[in-house]
Amino acid sequence: MTPWILTSVGLVILLLAGDALVRGAVNLSLRVGIPALIVSLTIVAFGTSAPELLVGISAVLDGKPGLALGNVVGSNTANVLLVLGLPAIISRMRTSQIDTKRSYYMMLMATVAFIALSFTGTLTWMIGLVLLLGLALVLGDQAREARVHMADQRAAEASEGVEVEGADPDMRWWKIILFLAIGLIGLPLGADLLVENASIIARDFGVSDAVVGLTLVALGTSLPELATTVVAAMRRQADVALGNVIGSNLFNLLGIIGITTLFGPIPVTQEFLSFDLWVMLGAALILVPFVVFGRDLGRRWGVVLSLLYIAYVIALLI
Repeated sequence: MTPWILTSVGLVILLLAGDALVRGAVNLSLRVGIPALIVSLTIVAFGTSAPELLVGISAVLDGKPGLALGNVVGSNTANVLLVLGLPAIISRMRTSQIDTKRSYYMMLMATVAFIALSFTGTLTWMIGLVLLLGLALVLGDQAREARVHMADQRAAEASEGVEVEGADPDMRWWKIILFLAIGLIGLPLGADLLVENASIIARDFGVSDAVVGLTLVALGTSLPELATTVVAAMRRQADVALGNVIGSNLFNLLGIIGITTLFGPIPVTQEFLSFDLWVMLGAALILVPFVVFGRDLGRRWGVVLSLLYIAYVIALLI
């Protein structure tokens, strides 16, 4: 089979295995008594980012660190411009009615810190530990917020109605184990197929692994976030859509790069330092009118964000 077909197969395996891992982990956690709200803040966030994590680790181990960095930076850019842009074209998102300032400020701080650390030239395991410490602080803050809400009886009652992705209170134990097995086996297999054949495509077209990571791989691994956000927008759940993007970007920078550096250093090339990292920051700042000043994310803004993403991809390929 051609590298294009094998890349597509690897991506499909990654997405299916990631979904299976989320379903298995969510239902296992709920079975052992972990509250649904905590599961949605932690296990689902980790599970939906599993494809990016496995791609990063596989790329570093295969000697293609540029693909690993490109995947994260490209995913964060795509999450804002495309994952929010396309759903906004479908349905106006009432972002003025929600408050995500706290998480958004954390995402901005994580983005600025990541760019500053990138100017050291190489993301080493020591920098990775700093990023993981930041992730631990973010998760700790979210856990405290969850406890505050659950301390209020009305919030506790509302939390019982929270829909957690993949939750099925009647799922049998053998199905939980099967989902976990599919996820744990499928993720490394899909990641290996995707990284190896995406690199072949890069060589065939004369572009770098970093560019493939910023475009093809980043877009592919952002599909779960895009699907979730489209559904949320159609249901007029702007908080879910915006929160999904902010949470995903936070975990990409702090968790995925943090863990990936433990498997090998990630050099940061001049192209990243002079262009791609600043595009990622610019995309994050575009959210200021909607998060800080309470504007709605309407169709016109959706078109603008989508066109900006198309322009960014064209600029990479020219």
